[in-house]
Amino acid sequence: MTLSLPLDNSYARLPQRFFTPQVPTPVSRPSLIALNEDLARDLGLDPGALASPDGVAALAGNTVPDGARPLAQVYAGHQFGGWVPQLGDGRAVLLGEIAAGDARYDLQLKGSGPTPYSRRGDGRAWLGPVLREYLVSEAMHALGIPTTRALAAVSTGDVVRRERPLPGAVLSRVARSHIRVGTFQYFAARGDAEAVQVLSDHVIARHYPDARDAWDLLDAVIDAQADLVARWMGVGFIHGVMNTDNMSVAGETIDYGPCAFMDAYHPDRVFSSIDQFGRYAYARQPDIAAWNLAQLASSLLPILGEERTAIERATAMIHTFPARFGDRWLAVFRGKLGLTEAEDGDADLIGSLLDRMAGDGADFTLTFRGLFDGTARAQFTAPEAFDQWEEVWNARREREKADDDTQRALMRRSNPAIIPRNHRIEAVIAAALESDFAPFHAMHAALKAPHDAHPDFVAPPEASQVVTATFCGT
Repeated sequence: MTLSLPLDNSYARLPQRFFTPQVPTPVSRPSLIALNEDLARDLGLDPGALASPDGVAALAGNTVPDGARPLAQVYAGHQFGGWVPQLGDGRAVLLGEIAAGDARYDLQLKGSGPTPYSRRGDGRAWLGPVLREYLVSEAMHALGIPTTRALAAVSTGDVVRRERPLPGAVLSRVARSHIRVGTFQYFAARGDAEAVQVLSDHVIARHYPDARDAWDLLDAVIDAQADLVARWMGVGFIHGVMNTDNMSVAGETIDYGPCAFMDAYHPDRVFSSIDQFGRYAYARQPDIAAWNLAQLASSLLPILGEERTAIERATAMIHTFPARFGDRWLAVFRGKLGLTEAEDGDADLIGSLLDRMAGDGADFTLTFRGLFDGTARAQFTAPEAFDQWEEVWNARREREKADDDTQRALMRRSNPAIIPRNHRIEAVIAAALESDFAPFHAMHAALKAPHDAHPDFVAPPEASQVVTATFCGT
C-alpha cells in the first residue's frame, strides 16, 4: 500500500524550466533509523503511519506518496567565489509541500538517487552526513535559529562508494522552501527576466506576503539574513560553505555540509576541508552574507526598473546590511552578557571579551555559559585576563535597571550549556558504522534541551579528540 500524505506542490506549477520531474531511485533494504515525531505532529502527519513499512518505503524513496509530484530543482551559484552556471538538486528530490497553519513546508528526500543535475555523481548520501545534518539541524531548531529540519533518517541497505565503501542513507528534510539565491542567479544569467519575475512573485507569495514588489523582497531577504547570521555568531556556528546556492531566500540555515560549532574560540576559525583560504571563516560570515546578497540584487536587476537608477538603489540597499547585522549582533551578544539595555560602549565590552577568549583559546560555549553559572574564569589558562574584564562587566551590569534575577534568566536562555560538538558527532558516526545508534539517539535527546546541563555532552574535546576539519555531506 502507498503512503498517503497531504501534499501539494506549488513549485511544480511554475514553468517547466524551473525543474525536472524526477522520481526517487529505490533502495535495497530501507530501515528506519530515526523519526522526528514532534515535527511530524507539527506538520499534521501521523508518526505511526510514517514509521510503518509503507511510511519507511516512502521516506526511502521506494514508493512515491499519493499526492506527490516529485521534482529536482535547478539553480546556479557562486561556489567559493567561482561562478557555476548550472547546479541543481543533484541528490535530492522535492516530493511536495505540506500546509501547516499559515505556512507551507517542503518535504525533500536527500540522498535519493541521481537526477539530471548530478554532474556524474551517484545522487546518494552515506550514513555519516545524514546523521550529522539530522543532529545539527535539530540542534539549531532547539536553539531558536531558523533552519531546515530533519523529519526522518533511513538506512538504505546499499553501499555508497566514496574513499571507501560506506553504508547509504536518506534524509527526509523539511524547509520553508528550498529556493536559493542561486535559483535567481540561474535565470538572471540566462537573461530570462520573465522567469526572474515569476520566481520573485512566487517567493513573495510564499514567504513575504507583505512585500509589494521585488524591492520589498530584496529588503526582506537582507533583513532575514542579517538576523540569521547574527544568531549563528551567537552560538559559535560556522556554516563552512556559504556559497550562493547554499543561501535560502527564506532566511533559514540550509545545507549542513562542512559546518561546525567552535570549541576554542578564534575569529579566523575554519573547519571546512575545502576552504583553503578561509573565505568562510567564522568572522567573515557577515561579509560573505553581504556579498551573496549583492548577487541576489544583481539577479533582480532585470525586474527592478531603469538600469542605472536600479543599480544605485540596489547598491544602497546592500550597503545597509552591515548596520542591520551590527544591530542584531549587538542584541544577541548583549543577551549573552545579561544586558537588557543599550549603551554606547557595549560593542567594545563584547569585543574585549572575545579578544581575550581568542588570545587564551577559551571555549566559546563554556565561557559564555560560565557567565551565568560562575565558571567562566575556569576557561582561561591566564584567568587574570578574565578578571580584568569581569570588573568592567560587573560595573556595566550595575547600571542596568533590570535586577540580577532578570539578567541571569536572560543569560541562561541566551547561552546554551551544550552544542553538537564535532568530536561527539564523530563518535556518533563511528558507532553507527558498527550498527550502534544508541549514541545518536542519546545525543539527539540531549540537544533538544540545549540549555540544560547534560553531563555527558558538556565537556569540550580532549587534545586527542579535537576535530580540525569537516567535509561536505556527499
